[in-house]
Amino acid sequence: MGISGVRDSPLNVRPLPLFSAAATVAFLIALAAALSSQTAQPPSLTLLSKDGRRALPLAMAGDQELVALDDLATTFQLAVREESLGALTVSYKGKTILLTPEQALASVSGRLISLPAPPTRSGRRWLVPVEFISRALALIYDARLDLRKASRLLVIGDLRVPRITVRYDALGASGRLTVDATPRAQGTVTQEGDRLTVRFDADALDVPTPPLPFQGLQSLVQSVRVVDPTALTIDLAPRLGGFRATSQPVDTTMRLVIDLLAAQADSATTQPAPPQPPPDLPPAFAQPASAIHTIAIDPGHGGDDEGVRSAEGTKEKELTLAVARRAKAVIEARLGLRVLLTRDDDRNVPIDERASIANNNKADLFISLHANGSMRPATTGAAIFYAAFDRDAAQTATPGADGRVPTFSGGSRDIELVPWDLAQTRHLERSAAFADLVEQQFHDRVPLSAHPIDRAPLRVLESANMPAVLVEIGYLTNPDQARLLTGDAFQNALVLALLDAILKFRDTLTTKSVSENDEHALSRPAPPARNGPNTQVVPREARLPGAREALLGRAPGGTP
Repeated sequence: MGISGVRDSPLNVRPLPLFSAAATVAFLIALAAALSSQTAQPPSLTLLSKDGRRALPLAMAGDQELVALDDLATTFQLAVREESLGALTVSYKGKTILLTPEQALASVSGRLISLPAPPTRSGRRWLVPVEFISRALALIYDARLDLRKASRLLVIGDLRVPRITVRYDALGASGRLTVDATPRAQGTVTQEGDRLTVRFDADALDVPTPPLPFQGLQSLVQSVRVVDPTALTIDLAPRLGGFRATSQPVDTTMRLVIDLLAAQADSATTQPAPPQPPPDLPPAFAQPASAIHTIAIDPGHGGDDEGVRSAEGTKEKELTLAVARRAKAVIEARLGLRVLLTRDDDRNVPIDERASIANNNKADLFISLHANGSMRPATTGAAIFYAAFDRDAAQTATPGADGRVPTFSGGSRDIELVPWDLAQTRHLERSAAFADLVEQQFHDRVPLSAHPIDRAPLRVLESANMPAVLVEIGYLTNPDQARLLTGDAFQNALVLALLDAILKFRDTLTTKSVSENDEHALSRPAPPARNGPNTQVVPREARLPGAREALLGRAPGGTP
């Protein structure tokens, strides 16, 4: 049947040394040899328990991994018996599993469990799919059995063994390292020379091999290694100038973000710079507060909705997520703004929920990222869209004093009710202004289409209660542009162009806000803020006759 079995396969983790540019060829040869020797080694399942770590040999039948029943019996104190009619019984403390050759089923206390393959005889031994452990044995065993097939790891008992994923994003000369631990495990970062050590509050780590693919000799991160059961070592380039580490929970994951800053060139420090005259403008801390605090970036598509696909297999959902992550890292690092993504993984987020995420987090700007497609392969270029509404819809969305609600301090205040799918009508002027700024910054950096700015009735923009645009970054159906879109150089240029557009838009809002406040002060005692608590976006299901939804906030001239 083509089954190969192995009795022992210890798990060894060896640190990878750093190589200079002169030793690149030797490094590649040694790496190829190491990878070749690793692929030649037979597979094994690593068992982690409070008693330590051991390896359980696996056998292969095609792509199916199998484990011997007698090895499981020795490890878990099982009683395995072959019945006269060929059936197999696996017992543990009075509980029994019944297996039948040539049937991919197991009966556990009368309950049928499906298996990916039937039991198989190899000589005098019976082999079962490795999934037998999690699907059948776990139902009768008295300790938790957590099989992680992708890692060939079995966690026995209540050990804390988070799955660790590492991602690196180059940000020009700097970079960002993102380390996710699932389930949550806090990581502590320490530095020693050109190395960072991340130690987790855990019993062991479930880490892929290698934790991070080789990023190139010019990268700030040279390698990531497992140095002991609960720690990672990050080998850095000598030009590192410093780092900043922050942690935040994301669902069931603890995310550790390490921003790496490149050191300035030596020439900048060889001679002190001459003293500069006092600037004409006041320092940054004396300027008016920024009109933008939170930006929502929407990576289009996701999950089973792949979007456009190039001839070489590049998927729109993957491209938009990669660009969104890069933009988030750059904007947070350089502007200090809060950036939220409508999705940070491969899942399908409903269109209305994307706008809801931005609205509920009181975002000041919404940017939806997409890639385009055309029946004509020659079509290329980026385009920026903002929402389009007919005149009747715009008039319907004009807010008014639609209801009065009480405040905690007594009295009442007006609530402006805006239909959910018409919220964008109040921000069209600023959305158009931001689209113009994006188009200006794309010039000479990002190839533009023949009509780079357009209006369209795009549902993802209609419900956004802030300035909002949709950016088609290029055409995946054009082979040359599809290759361009996936490159680091293009994505960096695109993100920096968006960054500059945001900066100019923020300056415009700040200047306009000051002049508007002076003008409105003469005509209105206290106008509601652009995206403030006195404006209520009403969901579709709430727009029924007599429906009202009170939003507790700050009333004009009152207290919350």
